[in-house]
Amino acid sequence: MSHFTPNCLPLLIGSVPLDNHKEAAELIFNHTPEVPIWPQLPAFKEEGMIPQFLPGFPGVDECDGKVFINGEGEKFDMDFLAFFEEFLMVTEGGAPLEDSRFALSSDVAKGFFEFLKIAEDRKSDLQGLKGQITGPFTFCTGVVDQAGRAIFYNEQLRDAAVKMLALKAQFQARKMAEISTPSIVFFDEPGLSGFGTSAFITISKEDVINIFSEVFAAVKAENGLTGVHVCGNTEWSLLFDAGVDVVSYDAYSYFDRLVLYRDQIKDFFARGGILATGIVPTDAELIETASVDALVDMWFEQTAQLEAIGIPQQTVFNQSFITPSCGTGTVTRAQAVKVLELTRDVSAKIRERLS
Repeated sequence: MSHFTPNCLPLLIGSVPLDNHKEAAELIFNHTPEVPIWPQLPAFKEEGMIPQFLPGFPGVDECDGKVFINGEGEKFDMDFLAFFEEFLMVTEGGAPLEDSRFALSSDVAKGFFEFLKIAEDRKSDLQGLKGQITGPFTFCTGVVDQAGRAIFYNEQLRDAAVKMLALKAQFQARKMAEISTPSIVFFDEPGLSGFGTSAFITISKEDVINIFSEVFAAVKAENGLTGVHVCGNTEWSLLFDAGVDVVSYDAYSYFDRLVLYRDQIKDFFARGGILATGIVPTDAELIETASVDALVDMWFEQTAQLEAIGIPQQTVFNQSFITPSCGTGTVTRAQAVKVLELTRDVSAKIRERLS
């Protein structure tokens, strides 16, 4: 586990409701200059959670506007073999990651490259950099085969997907670490809100921990930090057991659910774990009424509950980020700017009181 202590610095979640990557990146750097993120713009179809990280996967096909993995296509076996040959070449040092199918490209991740340019220019302000990628659970339950069945249930396709996501995450960690450390990669996992429900009843906790272990290892190979972002409620013990460095959650709505896992939270903090505390709401109606003072008071009330289970206030402060509860891709520009301002100002007020 990392010794990095964010001391309640502000941190953002990826999506932004703009249609200009440079403008979005500059907005992010202006509000969170210490640990900025790269912007994902849902205004572009190719920057959706699945499409942005699907390129390079074998057997991608489309019919009537629906994208799927066609395991029965005439070229699938050849594509699948080529995928694993390239994976082995990259992981065994026979080919550079940067020139492989596992590198992000400006075709689908222009925001990442704009972000790197600005980060290079603003190096002196940086205390780290954050990237993000769709997590393996959400990806593998969201991508389907030719029969409409989630690829999670096909061991070969799931294995390929996890390996692809691992290297795409590693690519981000490597490029960010060339500019500033720590490099932090969040795996965005809205799908985990459904873990344990009838929709995923056959997926075990061990299955999920195994896929996380593989993608985490790729980031750690670059000395990066791993995070998992879940914007709803989930089986929180799963994330603690998976050995993640940063748990990113909607503290505005789900703190009462998280705090039920008292022993695991204590162990998490004891080993250096970090909470990315999503105390700034991103629901459109809540944004309108939110205020800095009310959110700061909420943070201190929640911290008092963590103190009550044996975690000192200073530890919570040292090992927390202040974040929005989710991305801002679905709200208006004005609301998104307010979320960024609230995140910055709530962080500043907490740090002013406790630093």
